[in-house]
Amino acid sequence: MTMLPSVMRVLEVSALAPDLAGVGLAERSMPQPGPGQALVRIEAAALGFPDLLMTEGLYQAKPPLPFVPGMEAAGEVVAAGEGSRWQAGDKVVVATLTGAVVQYGVFADAALLPLPQGLSFAEGAALRAAYITAYTAIARIGRAEPGETLVVHGAAGGVGLAAVDLGKALGLNVIAVASSAEKRAAVQRLYAPDHVLAGPTGLREQILELTGGRGADLVYDPVGGDVFDEACRYTAFGGRLLVVGFAGGRIAEVRTNIPLIKGFSVVGVRAGEYGRRFPERGREDMAAILQLAEEGRIRPHVHSAVPLADWREAYLAMRERRVIGRTVILPHG
Repeated sequence: MTMLPSVMRVLEVSALAPDLAGVGLAERSMPQPGPGQALVRIEAAALGFPDLLMTEGLYQAKPPLPFVPGMEAAGEVVAAGEGSRWQAGDKVVVATLTGAVVQYGVFADAALLPLPQGLSFAEGAALRAAYITAYTAIARIGRAEPGETLVVHGAAGGVGLAAVDLGKALGLNVIAVASSAEKRAAVQRLYAPDHVLAGPTGLREQILELTGGRGADLVYDPVGGDVFDEACRYTAFGGRLLVVGFAGGRIAEVRTNIPLIKGFSVVGVRAGEYGRRFPERGREDMAAILQLAEEGRIRPHVHSAVPLADWREAYLAMRERRVIGRTVILPHG
């Protein structure tokens, strides 16, 4: 067995402050796994927008200070506690609320998933959150059927890009919408959706033309604001407008006569809460994602992988919306 160090480096949030003023590197003692736990050498930890919001106390979950950020990672089990179903050498994906941006972490058995064969550690770290959000929205809540039309807004972001990838894997007619020519070109190159459009203005006419006047069966909206307003104009009768987030900043409103007359549903998607309230369905959904990844039908896109010392650049790229897909931090890089 490889000798483990007595201390390790972590990223730590010691104060809630703007501009990452309360975030920095720190050292902590090497943790030890208890019963039903495993010690994982973290090879890659993925960042999402909630990780940025947590540094300022702007996310709904507010862990006590100090805390280690990071909701998902991938690595290799190096030790297991009594009764753990994992063993040294297992390659795993980590699902957690905090604690992922570390060199070594102790996690409960239930927080670990097998790393799908064919995925790198960086890709595995970027898999769970984005794809469970997309799957819960599109397949579970949206009840997507092959051949239906899915419009994905914010298609170059982490959750948007996953929705494009998943939509293609599920046999949907995917229309991706992204804000810049660079992002649209990247989405087309990575996942080849059926159409890639700019937006949000002018989308109604384009989408009605592309769908023979019917409109979109499903709209995946992590942006809100003007995007949501326009989506209300082109969602088909019987369609599902899936509210995933408000990255655009403005929380939109809709008069109830609009979905009534136009015959579509507005459905809120909280994938994490859905899995907690319906754990069996959540396990089924995650199993489906792992199977799709094993079969090579979906594959997360990693925008960049940066060493732990460059953590600030990773956060800034995300805040400035320069990231296409997900950025990961390499704790041992």
